[in-house]
Amino acid sequence: MILPGSASQSLAARLAAETDHAVAPVEYDWFADGELIARADIDADHAVVVASTTSSDAFVQLLQLQDVAERQAERVTTVLPYMGYARQDRQFKAGDPVSAEAMARAVSTSTDRVVTVTPHEPAVCAFFDVPCDHVDASGLLADPLPEDLTDPLFLAPDASARGFAESVRDAYGTGAVDHFEKVRDYDTGTVSHTPSETDATGRDTVVVDDIIATGSTMSGAIEHLQADGVGRVFATCVHPMLAANAQVKLARAGVEAVFGTDTIERSVSSVSVAPLVADAL
Repeated sequence: MILPGSASQSLAARLAAETDHAVAPVEYDWFADGELIARADIDADHAVVVASTTSSDAFVQLLQLQDVAERQAERVTTVLPYMGYARQDRQFKAGDPVSAEAMARAVSTSTDRVVTVTPHEPAVCAFFDVPCDHVDASGLLADPLPEDLTDPLFLAPDASARGFAESVRDAYGTGAVDHFEKVRDYDTGTVSHTPSETDATGRDTVVVDDIIATGSTMSGAIEHLQADGVGRVFATCVHPMLAANAQVKLARAGVEAVFGTDTIERSVSSVSVAPLVADAL
């Protein structure tokens, strides 16, 4: 039986269809003091909690759903389509927490196994105290792209995302791959880009990353492309967080369309990771 977090209801329904599992009737309520409670009455040997932790409240939901599942089922699997805090995978400054490890330890207390989708750093899987597997959904991002891209260039905003760009290019079937050099100043929060040596003039370009959060990194890279006379520009990511005015930033930078998966359910979620997760289960 599948227990959906409130941020993953559509994905949970698709996963239920892929696996022939029933979806549990989960109810959420809040006490007068603002505390959350998640309730679900389930009848299953195996409970699958599907919950993207897109906020701190979503983490509380997840922990409560796991507790509900553990009390009623013999086996619990937790699916984290998007794992919040995963980018805080080490101490960036003295006194910082390693939040990814702290969250992983908390999740591990009430589940038997974890499955996550394209974590920012696969190494975060080692933080869990239970078996953790990850699936890579980047290849799915080729599906919603136009079939008539002109001399396509698949471009990562930094070297760490080049593998994602290669996966999308391979799935699309043709095109070149390159990346920008990105330097981040963790003290000031500023990011600078060194333009790619690949000539993007007149070429349709797909900028690929694992997550679009504020849109600043990707829009900064695209501005360089526009100065070089690039063709059409598309933005793709596995996790379309799109916080605050991210979509406006991308539109102002000249992005024709944004495509993402349903690990985070947004209007741009054009393709589902449900088949990949079903296979992993």
